[in-house]
Amino acid sequence: MVPSSESKRACIVVLGDIGRSPRMQYHAQSLIEEDYNVDIVGYVETQPLNTIVMAPKATIHEIFHCPEMNLPPALKYLFKTIWQTFTLLLVLWAIKRPNFMIVQNPPGVPTLAICYLYCLLLRSKLAIDWHNYTYTILALTARRTSLVVRLAYWIEGFCGRRGDAHFCVTKAMRDDLKSKWGIEAIVLYDRPPLHFQPISLEKKHELFMKLSQDHAQFLPKDCGDFKESGVLESTRLTQKLSNGKVIYKSERPAILVSSTSWTPDEDFSILLEALQDYEAEATKANSKLPNLLCVITGKGPLKKYYVQKIGKQNWKKVSVVTPWLEAEDYPLLLASAELGVCLHYSSSGLDLPMKVVDMFGCGLPVCAINFQCLGELVQHEKNGFIFENSKQLSFYIKSWFDGFPNINERTAEMKQEFEQNLKVFQSLRWRENWKLHALPTLRKFND
Repeated sequence: MVPSSESKRACIVVLGDIGRSPRMQYHAQSLIEEDYNVDIVGYVETQPLNTIVMAPKATIHEIFHCPEMNLPPALKYLFKTIWQTFTLLLVLWAIKRPNFMIVQNPPGVPTLAICYLYCLLLRSKLAIDWHNYTYTILALTARRTSLVVRLAYWIEGFCGRRGDAHFCVTKAMRDDLKSKWGIEAIVLYDRPPLHFQPISLEKKHELFMKLSQDHAQFLPKDCGDFKESGVLESTRLTQKLSNGKVIYKSERPAILVSSTSWTPDEDFSILLEALQDYEAEATKANSKLPNLLCVITGKGPLKKYYVQKIGKQNWKKVSVVTPWLEAEDYPLLLASAELGVCLHYSSSGLDLPMKVVDMFGCGLPVCAINFQCLGELVQHEKNGFIFENSKQLSFYIKSWFDGFPNINERTAEMKQEFEQNLKVFQSLRWRENWKLHALPTLRKFND
C-alpha cells in the first residue's frame, strides 16, 4: 500500500543557520519532491532557499539564539547548552510526529541526545547525517583530554549507535564510524544541484554590473562616455556593445574566488601570504601576471579581523573584495571566476568541503589545502591543485594566470583536461545521487 501524502512526514534538525546549511536544505528539497511534508528546525539568520520557503509542504521552525552573557567560558558553554536544550525541545513539541528525523551532526551537543530521546518517545526513526565530529571541532580550542571534549565524544558515540540510519560525506568517515563506534553508514557524497553550473558571458556581465553598484573594484577604470565608442555599458572585465553583444576586455583582471566561514579551521592567513607573494612577482618589470581581483565570500567570527588586515595592504596588482552575496548570485560568481581557493582544513580529516563541490558544479577548478581524505574529491592536476602551504598556493596561482588572458601551451592542455573531468563530475547531481543512496533507506521508515 502506497502511503498517503499526509502520512509522509519528515523532520530535519539543524542546530545552526538553515540558510548556511546547504546539504540539509537539499535533503529538504528532495523530500518535498518526493511528496513529504517537511518540518525544518534551526536558526534563521540567512534566507533559506526560495524553493523551500515557498513550498506548501515545507514549514520552517525557528530556534532563537542564546542571549549573550558575560560569564566565564565554561559557564557560558553550559548556559548555552541548557538554553539550546529547552528551545529545541519546545520547537519539537510543536510539530506533528514525523515518520523519521534527519539530524545534522555536528553539532552533536545537545542535538543528538534530544533528537534520540524525541524519536524514542514518539517512535519515530532517527537518521543521522555525519558531516564531521563535534568532539574534533571542540578540540580546536580545547585539549582532547578536556572534560568537554571527552563528554562530546561519549555523547556522539552513545547516541550515534542508537540511530536507525546513518549517512556520511566520505568513505574515510564511513570506515572511521565503523571502527570507532560500530556504526554502519551509507556514503552520501555532496553533489551540486543544477543551479551550480557554467553560465554565459552575458550572465557574467549582468553579475559584474550588479556587483559594481556596491564594489568599486568592478567598475571600469575609465568611466567616460561609452556611447561614443559604441559601448552601452561597461565593467572592469566586460562591456556590452551597442548591438547587444557582450565581450571580454583584453586588459581585464583575473578573478580568484574563495568562500570561507572565517573560522579557526580555515587559516585565511595562508591566502593573504600567497597574495602578497603574487603582488611581489606581478610588480616586477618583466612580469606577465595580470591584475588579480580576489573575491572572498562568507560570514564568520574572524571576518572583521581579516578585513582590517586586508585594508592595511598597499597592493597595486591585487585587489580584494569581501561581499555578502544573495543566494542566487553565489553560483553566478563561481561560474564567473577563473580559479577557486579552498582553505577548509577538516578538524577530523574525514569530511569534504562543500564549497569545492559547488565550484566543480560551476566548472571552476580549485586550489585546495591538503588533508587526509581530500583525494576523494580533488585530484591534483586533474580537476585542481592540492597545496600544503602559502608558497605552493602562490606557485599554482601564478602558474595558472601567467600571461592571462592568453595562456601557455601547458596550461591550455591542463585547462582542457580540467574541463573534461569537471564535466564528468557535473553529470551526477545532488537529486540523482540522493535518490540512489538516501531515498531507499528513508522509504523504509514510512508508516
